[in-house]
Amino acid sequence: MATSVFFNNYNNFNEQNLIDDLVIESIRIYGIDLVYISRSLGAVDNILNEDDLPAYDEVYEFEAYIKNVDGFEGEGDFLSKFGLQIRDSITFTVANRTFQKYVTKENYQKVRPLEGDLIYFPLNEKMFEIKFVEHESVFYQTGALQVYDMKCELVEYSNQRFLTGREEIDNYFKAMNTDILTANTNTLTKLNTIDPIAKNKFFEQEGDLIVDFTEVDPFSENITIPD
Repeated sequence: MATSVFFNNYNNFNEQNLIDDLVIESIRIYGIDLVYISRSLGAVDNILNEDDLPAYDEVYEFEAYIKNVDGFEGEGDFLSKFGLQIRDSITFTVANRTFQKYVTKENYQKVRPLEGDLIYFPLNEKMFEIKFVEHESVFYQTGALQVYDMKCELVEYSNQRFLTGREEIDNYFKAMNTDILTANTNTLTKLNTIDPIAKNKFFEQEGDLIVDFTEVDPFSENITIPD
């Protein structure tokens, strides 16, 4: 048993290229220009499978379609025990050929959008992190895949390093950096100026008043070891 040899529905390259062209043209008409920021790994923990020192050092621009026509998804804005939290999510659709043209052509290792990379959304001037990339959102039209769906969530800044070469991005996050080792805040006093809500200095001062319990002498800070 076999399919008819008189119909070629899934191997017609001309039809596939036509659909690609129509998808790209539609995104250019109804889409928006985005800034794609690629992540480089700095210190990978092979046990926990995470990177403690990611650096965002490559920038690309391309057009994408906003799939959320009614607004942001996710949990939205709410008050929790940690204060106000904003958990907006959004889905961007980019054509495969567009991504290859603007990203893969410049960096051959980036064959598709990757989880962990960032996208700057110019309408609300916010940064979103790619959480998942769906490559089969439109299921094999004429036997090919035309788009990637990038499911993103609003970034929670935690002193990531931005080395993009664009001052408006690098300086913005550098001003919010609270890492004493890498930022321009090498003292707790300067840190308190940048982040007035932080209580690092208070905790440090209170900690100095606490007796230093050690394994050798758990009762005082003055350790005397006899000969």
